[in-house]
Amino acid sequence: MKNHELLENVAYYDNIVQTIGDTPLVHLKSLTRDLACTVLAKVEFFNPGGSVKDRIGWTIIEDAERRGVLKPGGTIVEATSGNTGVGLAIAAAIKGYRCIFVMPDKMSQEKILLLRAYGARVVVTPTAVEPEDPRSYYSVANKLVEETPNAILANQYHNQVNPQTHYETTGPEIWRQTAGKITHFVAGMGTGGTITGVGRFLKEQNPHVKIVGVDPVGSILYELHRSGKTVKAESYKVEGIGEDFLPGTTDLRVIDEIVQVNDRESLLMTRRLVREEGIFAGGSCGSAVVGAIKYAREHKLGANDLMVVILPDSGSRYLSKVFNDDWMRENGFLESAWVDFRAVDIQAGKGEGALITAQPTDLMTDVVARLKQYGVSQLPVVDGNGRLLGVVTEIDLLNHMLNADHVHHADETIEAVIDINVPVVRPNTPLETLMPMLSHHHAVIIAAEDYVQGILTKIDILDFLASQM
Repeated sequence: MKNHELLENVAYYDNIVQTIGDTPLVHLKSLTRDLACTVLAKVEFFNPGGSVKDRIGWTIIEDAERRGVLKPGGTIVEATSGNTGVGLAIAAAIKGYRCIFVMPDKMSQEKILLLRAYGARVVVTPTAVEPEDPRSYYSVANKLVEETPNAILANQYHNQVNPQTHYETTGPEIWRQTAGKITHFVAGMGTGGTITGVGRFLKEQNPHVKIVGVDPVGSILYELHRSGKTVKAESYKVEGIGEDFLPGTTDLRVIDEIVQVNDRESLLMTRRLVREEGIFAGGSCGSAVVGAIKYAREHKLGANDLMVVILPDSGSRYLSKVFNDDWMRENGFLESAWVDFRAVDIQAGKGEGALITAQPTDLMTDVVARLKQYGVSQLPVVDGNGRLLGVVTEIDLLNHMLNADHVHHADETIEAVIDINVPVVRPNTPLETLMPMLSHHHAVIIAAEDYVQGILTKIDILDFLASQM
């Protein structure tokens, strides 16, 4: 017989489900350095099953038990992209139920093996079929429920326990963690349970909080929200978000705006998350971050804006895809010549000359002479301690001097023409990340802890690649 007094004053949980929730907010600094607003990531892989879907697994099962539809020895069936299956499997393991999960064939092998590790049966179905097709994972799941005695469909796409769980847990956590200062909430949209539940709660606390959805190109949700029209769904590679129908757990009225993202930018951002922020997250996390950054730039969010973006799961479920260079190249998301090159490599390829910089107190005439002397079109601007303040470019100097409304004089400094919105990258930033930045900016600054280590332009990258041929 166990000695229950033994556990008095011992800190422990009664089961693993009790560790779900209270996931941390992490400041995304590197990826958002050119944004004026603050972006915090709610990192959901801290849940025991590694995803935000752990939150709904237990509550869906408990609700089914309360309603009497799930009885001892029963079987839980669900159509899932993988993460909800894990959440349900954890609860089923504790409560003693069997699980059968139906997954589209585009899902990673890691997810299939993980579900089987929990003792679940996994049925794989074709991805590129309509929802009503008898081969779709929705149809197959319904058929399995009919054929299996004492079985229920967890039904995450229409079960209102899904958004209600986020209304009762995820929303209040975010409100508490941000001390009510949140101004924007961003989430990818699959079942829509997370964005609907969190959105409802946050809107009740402050109706001015903006709820922003992120939807992959190929899904119907963006156009449905924008125009009310249902378009034909197309295939895409990002897992876990986007739909070819409107789930019953998605309330489009809660959502202020939906941002579209594509596979390539989503998956490349996923790789940047781990390389630049140390956050090993899944593909839909990259989608959410891309969507958040796009929205912040388009709406010119300022220093008083606090954005929270949900990162739903872990990168460990995508090692054979997003983090596999061969898979990325085969699908056209990674150019082979870019794989191993970093910003520091390109900077080193420029030679060992001293880095040329300017200071805010430098005379405009001296800076113009320096640009001419070294044959460059922009200079990093640093303070007296060498910390980055911005960049001064020849075009900004020219526009300033041509401004007839301004009186120019010989001792005028460059302080008025410093561009503080220059993109900043770390030395280990991959070339695949630099290219999109240089399509929108004249140059990028390489810096570590705000100390400038280099500056790169398009011609620097052209010279470097040419030298590799």
